[in-house]
Amino acid sequence: MTVSPRVVRVIVRIVAAAGSGGILYLSFPPRQLWFLAPVAVAVLVVTLRGRSNPAAAAYGYLAGLGFFVPLLPWVGAYVGAAPWLALAAVEAVAFGVFGALAAVVGRLPGAPVWMACGWVAVEAIRARVPFGGFPWGRIAFGQPDGPLLPLAALAGAPGLSFVVVLLGAALAAAVVALRTKQPQMLIAPATAVAAVALLVWIMAPAGTTEAGERSVTVALVQGNVPRLGLDFNAQRRAVLDNHVQRTLELADQVRTGQVARPEIVVWPENSSDIDPFGNPDAAAQIDRAARAIGVPILVGAVIAQDNGTSRNTLVVWDPASGPGQEHDKRQLVPFGEYLPLRGLMTRLSSYAEQAGNFVPGTGNGVVDIGGVPVAVATCYEVAFDDLVTESVRAGAQLIAVPTNNATFGRTEMTYQQLAMSRVRAVEHDRAVVIAATSGVSAVVNPDGTVEQQTALFTPDVLVARVPLQTTTTLATRIGPAWEVVCTAAAVAALVAAAFRSRRRA
Repeated sequence: MTVSPRVVRVIVRIVAAAGSGGILYLSFPPRQLWFLAPVAVAVLVVTLRGRSNPAAAAYGYLAGLGFFVPLLPWVGAYVGAAPWLALAAVEAVAFGVFGALAAVVGRLPGAPVWMACGWVAVEAIRARVPFGGFPWGRIAFGQPDGPLLPLAALAGAPGLSFVVVLLGAALAAAVVALRTKQPQMLIAPATAVAAVALLVWIMAPAGTTEAGERSVTVALVQGNVPRLGLDFNAQRRAVLDNHVQRTLELADQVRTGQVARPEIVVWPENSSDIDPFGNPDAAAQIDRAARAIGVPILVGAVIAQDNGTSRNTLVVWDPASGPGQEHDKRQLVPFGEYLPLRGLMTRLSSYAEQAGNFVPGTGNGVVDIGGVPVAVATCYEVAFDDLVTESVRAGAQLIAVPTNNATFGRTEMTYQQLAMSRVRAVEHDRAVVIAATSGVSAVVNPDGTVEQQTALFTPDVLVARVPLQTTTTLATRIGPAWEVVCTAAAVAALVAAAFRSRRRA
């Protein structure tokens, strides 16, 4: 049986589209293959060239599946494949939208620029809808080990995504120019690459951030959990005791001069799943740890409400006065910490009943710990541009990311989250400290480098002197402006392409 050349071409495009998503996945941590991201974009753009809008959308969707399916297995680590694959299928729609958009604007002069704008616009939408959005897997979050990272200080994660896609689309344009033997078409991609290289060269000194006027010694306590999986919450007292014990051991090391005395101690999210306001024994244990170390502890606690809901809270626990300022997690995890459409979802899946009934907090995310204004981005919150930006604009000089990754086992989730934290450090020129129940805990310098890091599922304590920055980057000042500009440019390009097509008709 002879397969027609047309069928062969379609099969090749299907493989290329799905493969481009796989290449993009390989560019993400824990691998340090950041340079594969522009290659992945180039493969996708070449695959989309000359396709109709529906076909381009289909190929884009395949690319999305090729990316999100291997990126997100942690979602179903202990609840099965269905939630993982469903989320991957939904998120891949964004790639399909980009595919259709790229097929249209790809016919315009300066196509790489309009494609990059379109990508940023699609990521902006995906970061906000549905159910508050899911920014995980933004192309910028795969770049913490690459030379483009300093550019995050200019236009944040959206700007970093823009540059990566611009380079990929320019590479695709160069490939097409060489294949079609039209050397004049190399001018535009060469100009784009030169402009990016110039920006990187200008921003390179930002990679070595000078120490701020002040600094602070921070201790991060990783108490570990009794065992992997969702049932670690059933041993909530053991988790609390682990963090108390590690803090007591730290206090002994301070007294004997083995380590420097910290001025701030950070415990992870859910380090006290026992409500310390409703359980005196839990409060007594936290008091014991705070008095032993003699400095405030930022404690992750679950606070029960009279109406049956709960708050995922970080409490500043002072050794003298006890509990003080609080930060309630503002961006909750849908289908995890709360259940959208609860009545419908519980009928569709037995797993839905496991979702929590948390309520989101308000405020700017800043708490005062020992006189230091600290931005608290609880776990999932670090993925959201606006939350961290609001906190830094409100005066935060340090970013803390208390997180609980125990429910995701030994998957890549914690390394993906660490990569986001490194981007945030550069974006806002702030040190970032990550305290995780089971790892990875880390100390990240304002230039995005990791100074210290723990292993997974081992009790540990990190102590580091970190700078307190007061200056603000351009990215902090402009906030979402780059997303707005790119979205407007993408819409204008679509209108121009439609007008151009109508004139030709």
